[in-house]
Amino acid sequence: MQRSNAVRLAIVDDEPDIRGIIADYFVKDGYAVSRCSCAAELDLILTSGPADLVILDISLPGEDGFSIARRLRATTGTPIIMLTGMDGVVDRVVGLEMGADDYVTKPFDLRELKARVRAVLRRTGAARPDASAAPVPAASGKRVCFGKVCLDLERRVLIDEDGTEIRLTATEFDLLATFARNPNRVLSRDRLLDTAPGRDDNPFDRSIDIRVTRIRKKVEVDPAKPQIIRTVRSVGYIYVPPRAAA
Repeated sequence: MQRSNAVRLAIVDDEPDIRGIIADYFVKDGYAVSRCSCAAELDLILTSGPADLVILDISLPGEDGFSIARRLRATTGTPIIMLTGMDGVVDRVVGLEMGADDYVTKPFDLRELKARVRAVLRRTGAARPDASAAPVPAASGKRVCFGKVCLDLERRVLIDEDGTEIRLTATEFDLLATFARNPNRVLSRDRLLDTAPGRDDNPFDRSIDIRVTRIRKKVEVDPAKPQIIRTVRSVGYIYVPPRAAA
């Protein structure tokens, strides 16, 4: 349940997967989050009350992030963190000149994004009493929770709820271990392919998608609606550790 004094975030990104992952992460930490796919939806949200901070993608249909930032800065003091798909100096400089308070490059680590959000809120005086709960550690000893199963890093097997061992191929273990070491971080397909034995140097190699589909069948309660290893469209995947029940 969100508290009445929760920090209000507006997330503007035309990629529903990215919007959803960011929103879910901040909602779990007590933030009030509005999701917008374009400038028109953001404007509609802001008519009901100001946001404490806007997380704004640069590449949007219609009015782009630069234009939105310039417009917001001309009429409000709302802090802005821009998301860019390119690690380019020009995008950063233009974004900052348009009035952005900070920027994050895709793919990004959700923990870094939260740290930047909190830093901007502190600098701008919009922070509330800390809404974020202590992060749930991904690993307990040498085991890492993946939904209905746990990965034993030492024995290289999965353990189900009944204690039964589920054998893994070398590739499946390497992929799960990579996710385990990078919780809440978007990993590109190329990064994941680097961990997989026998990777093809073809930049259009999509075999990682097949491998992720296979491991989802072993770790997800409903592989058709993955909650633990989620897809970030056009980028890759993210491991979202299950949180302890409140």
